[in-house]
Amino acid sequence: MTEREKMLAGRPYRPGDPELRALRVRAQSLMRAYAVTTIDDRAVRRALYDEMFASCGTGVGIAAPVHLDYGVHTHIGDDVYLNFGVVLLDVCEIRIGARTQLGPHAQLLAADHPREAAVRAEGLETGKPVTVGSDVWIGAGALVLPGVTVGDGAVVGAGAVVTRDVAPGATVAGNPARPLRGRP
Repeated sequence: MTEREKMLAGRPYRPGDPELRALRVRAQSLMRAYAVTTIDDRAVRRALYDEMFASCGTGVGIAAPVHLDYGVHTHIGDDVYLNFGVVLLDVCEIRIGARTQLGPHAQLLAADHPREAAVRAEGLETGKPVTVGSDVWIGAGALVLPGVTVGDGAVVGAGAVVTRDVAPGATVAGNPARPLRGRP
């Protein structure tokens, strides 16, 4: 397997691999180009979305800057809005469902690291996919960690650290994020 194939499969991989490095450099170039656009640059932004992401639906709005590891492993549904400074570390697939909104500086983190110091010392990294359903609101500064699925219609409170799956329609908040009882 190539290092990229290992990475996408959630197996330990070497991030310094030339193919992975080239993909990160490409993403950085696209982020730089995107950062100088404005909301009036609709056609330019749309063309950049098509280059930046594995797939990107219609009606998408992304406030610059956006921060990507690769971009090409991220799938974005229709009518999604990502506010200023959103971070998408897509070492494994990130999927964002239709009509989902992420607040400023929210982070979807598929990137992970081995828990054993000896493995980390070898320079290996890992990851797990992140899936966010449709009609989800993720508040400002929230972190969604590797391997987490946020169900359709859920709400993640600002600043929450989501370490476990969130049920459809649930509202979670805190660190670690926990369901809020008696809240709509």
